[in-house]
Amino acid sequence: MTIQMHNPRANSADIHVNGRVVSEDSINREVQYHPAASLREARRRAATALVVRELLLDEAERQGLDEQNREGEETREEALIRQLLDKAVERPEPSDADCRQWFEANREKLRTPDQHEVSHILLPAPPDDAEARAEAQKKAKELIGQLQGDKSSFLSLAREHSLCPSAEEGGHLGVIGKGQTTPEFERALSRLPVGQVAEYPVETRFGYHVVLIHRRDEGRPLSYEEALPQIETYLVESVYRRAVSQYISILAGQAKIEGIDLDAATSPLVQ
Repeated sequence: MTIQMHNPRANSADIHVNGRVVSEDSINREVQYHPAASLREARRRAATALVVRELLLDEAERQGLDEQNREGEETREEALIRQLLDKAVERPEPSDADCRQWFEANREKLRTPDQHEVSHILLPAPPDDAEARAEAQKKAKELIGQLQGDKSSFLSLAREHSLCPSAEEGGHLGVIGKGQTTPEFERALSRLPVGQVAEYPVETRFGYHVVLIHRRDEGRPLSYEEALPQIETYLVESVYRRAVSQYISILAGQAKIEGIDLDAATSPLVQ
């Protein structure tokens, strides 16, 4: 979606959605859930998410949905948003033909996950502290410089510099599979070299990581039957996300939004 602050000082102003306030403090708290390449981009994503939430809550309350109708550990806000989206957006089931077509077009993506035996050195930095992140990145690059061509000191450097509990084991994390670490760290593992220290540090929401992959066990292709639950879930969620995005765009087009510009007519609000 397109999101722009009105002026260079807009970060100091609250955003209003139909009279509901999205404060600077709330954006600062939300930033940690939206990792990005820059603090500006993280703030953009955080502000967008909060605007969307206020749009949905405002509409749920306008429709008089029951805030007490909660499932499991849902909060009041989660319950209202779930009820609103259940009422407004359908979840169509894909046909077998749809699933088979997607399978044939995406065979290379349908594999069991790779597994990696990994060691790392964590230089932590809060996602909203640009100075601390720059310092952590600098330190990570210095350590990589020491390790390039000679990884024998990795264990001692991890014990000295890493602020992860794995430092006691020389940074060794063991074998990591899908879903066992942050998405950004997991994505990086698949493209890093095996047997040598990565040339660049890996950035995550926690800071910067000096990474050494000891071994990669590549996944195998899935059969159609094995992949079918994954395909069905993907197709249902893909259609659902587009429908939710369209619905939120309609709400945004009808709303009074101040402090931030949303191109509600042409840009999706949910990505």
